[in-house]
Amino acid sequence: MAQAGREEKHVVVIGAGIVGVSTGIWLRRAGIPVTLIDRAPPGQGTSYGNAGVLAACSMAPVTAPGLIGKAPRMLMNPDFPLFLRWSYLPRLAPWLMRYLSHANDSDTQRIARGLTPIVTDSLEQHHALADGTPAAALVQDSDYCFAYADRAAFEADSYTWRIREEAGFRPVVREGAQLREYEPSLGRDIGCLVSVSDHGFVRDPGGYVARLANVFAGMGGTIVAASAENFDLSGGRIRAVETDAGRFACSDCVIATGVWSKPLMKKLGLNVPLESERGYHIVFENAQNGPHLPIMVASGKFVATPMQGGLRCAGIVEFGGLEAGPSQSPLALLRRQVRRAFPDLEATGEAEWLGHRPAPADSLPLIGEVGGTRVYTAFGHHHIGLTGGPKTGRLLAGMLTGTPSNIDPAPYAPDRFRA
Repeated sequence: MAQAGREEKHVVVIGAGIVGVSTGIWLRRAGIPVTLIDRAPPGQGTSYGNAGVLAACSMAPVTAPGLIGKAPRMLMNPDFPLFLRWSYLPRLAPWLMRYLSHANDSDTQRIARGLTPIVTDSLEQHHALADGTPAAALVQDSDYCFAYADRAAFEADSYTWRIREEAGFRPVVREGAQLREYEPSLGRDIGCLVSVSDHGFVRDPGGYVARLANVFAGMGGTIVAASAENFDLSGGRIRAVETDAGRFACSDCVIATGVWSKPLMKKLGLNVPLESERGYHIVFENAQNGPHLPIMVASGKFVATPMQGGLRCAGIVEFGGLEAGPSQSPLALLRRQVRRAFPDLEATGEAEWLGHRPAPADSLPLIGEVGGTRVYTAFGHHHIGLTGGPKTGRLLAGMLTGTPSNIDPAPYAPDRFRA
């Protein structure tokens, strides 16, 4: 039976990536009318180009203790997957200083505690979202592996592994013949392979989100091609979203536009410290002699995932803003790292991609209501957008329908950035 007043609700969700589409589906399952707005077709933004891993153990932020001392050497090392467009540094500097200020044990532990409930049940959440729909065929249960040069390199990563173990993920370590039997595609530069269970991957992330959007539309949801530009906040709460295709009245609104959420947040009086962490991928089309499951190659900081179109190798961190086109150096490094890790890999062609991960300065997503405006946020997932998208959508739907959750929303509150 519908709750009192629910029939008067109409939610506008801005952003048709995995987070926005998941939010729309969960709201429709609760009987709420929803309009999904995006300037691009569903699943064609950042959700399209990720590594496809449902990385349930990815609760440790990049800003681990010691990063400040290591960062300059990383930038100067042509074989390390961190790049900076130096002309962008003056604009990046304020965000970067705030970001690096969290590179200590206390903040790392706090951030990991915040990310843990968003990511650890990712596989279960994707199944809850997609099972029984055409999208389910693209979700594959699997282990998730981490490839190291040797056991010493794995042990050097013990700080992060302790965080993962505290969240319930126990690593299985393979070396020598056991490693080669488990994953014969790996080159001799890899001497230690660590796997964790209860993970999965998506064989076509863009196609997956597009199928979910079709599910949403089949449930009576409305999809509109438009660009959100402003809000009508008459009386201090949302009345409508103003777009280049007209005005869309609503009782509630969700901002789920990734790194492009920053200008919309300024309309609400919040200057969110959000940057684009530019990420690259190369799809080795019709690949042969590649891995049979997702592998994070630690030396190259990239993930190799078998997908429908071939082997997708995604990673690299580049800071250079939203406007500049792709750089060639990150792609060249990615190719070198891939060939080193998978020396027998064969492919009929290659497809390159550049996308923009939304990176808040404190590494925690923004999930919740902005003041009392009935405008909600659902962005800032950094490396875990696909992983945490369904859970985030479910949390937002619960907030909008008054359904209690056992997750403390305080770490994700967007008002933490209110001056």
